[in-house]
Formats: sequence, structure tokens, C-alpha cells
Amino acid sequence: MKTRTIRQTVNFKADPHDVYELLMDFELHSKFTGSKATINREIGGKVEAYDGYLEGSNKELIPDKKIVQKWRGSDWPEDWCSTATFQFKKAPKGTKMIFVQTGVPDNEYQSTSEGWVEYYWERMSQTLSKRTRN
Repeated sequence: MKTRTIRQTVNFKADPHDVYELLMDFELHSKFTGSKATINREIGGKVEAYDGYLEGSNKELIPDKKIVQKWRGSDWPEDWCSTATFQFKKAPKGTKMIFVQTGVPDNEYQSTSEGWVEYYWERMSQTLSKRTRN
């Protein structure tokens, strides 16, 4: 199967800890997405988001620094997973997050790439900006 790699860099006006927690805390994740999330914070632990549409498992977790997960959409070819890597670096005005997702099926590349921006980065930015104002 032909696959592609998504590379995105996002700046958040929040500490790396807060960005990490939005992705790894099931309650915070559910709140910013508006959909049920299940996140086991152990290596090998199951991860589901958007009411089970997205699923995967944790491969590597370094709190506040890095998350590596097997990741797939439920409409992807059966038993096919990509690898999603989130790296968090302290920046002068918050956090620089470097995101790389390898093994994305070619026919899912466009929608997956746009989906990260629309359903994750924009919503995370909005949630984090509300938290810093309070």
C-alpha cells in the first residue's frame, strides 16, 4: 500500500505540560473534541477518540515531552496503523509542537492532514487560550 507522511508544526500559547495533558487526559480530550475519548496512559494502552472513530495505542510516553502512538481511522484498511509522534518543546511564548505521522494511506492523506488542523490543533488552541485567560 502506498503511504505518505504528514508533518505539521504548531505553536500553542501554553506550557508543554498543558498541551501534553490535552492529548493524554481523557476528560480534557473529550472536552475539547466534544466527543468521547478513552485514553490509557500506559505503554501499550488503548487510545480512542471521537467516539471510537480514531483508535490506537501508546508506543512511547515521555510526560510533557513526547507521545508516540499507533493511530488509525476506523475507515482505514483493516488492521492498518500509522505512527503518530507528538514532540513538545518549550518556546518563548508557550510550546512548539512538532507532529509527524508516518504510514498514512495515500487515499487518506488529505483528509487526515486537514483533520489534524481542524479537529485538533484549532480546537486545542481555543481551549488553551480560554484556560490562560481564566
